[in-house]
Amino acid sequence: MCRNIRTLHNFEPPASEEEIRGAALQYVRKVSGSNKPSQANLEAFGRAVDAVALATGRLLDELVSPAPPKDREVEAAKRRARAAERFAA
Repeated sequence: MCRNIRTLHNFEPPASEEEIRGAALQYVRKVSGSNKPSQANLEAFGRAVDAVALATGRLLDELVSPAPPKDREVEAAKRRARAAERFAA
């Protein structure tokens, strides 16, 4: 999985449309192998991002979890701590 795509399920507040679209964009970039599509592929790229964002939003709406919602700040702190440990000199 792409490191830039973050888990969006079971957070309080729920994932925003912007977060969902960002994850969709990262996914399409990874799958297509293109960070910025050519003019010829721009429309297909945009349609793919829209479709993935729609599917992701539907998925998040339908998922259920018995676990309590996670706190975004706590999860971000955990990511920062892991990154500091990994990149420590």
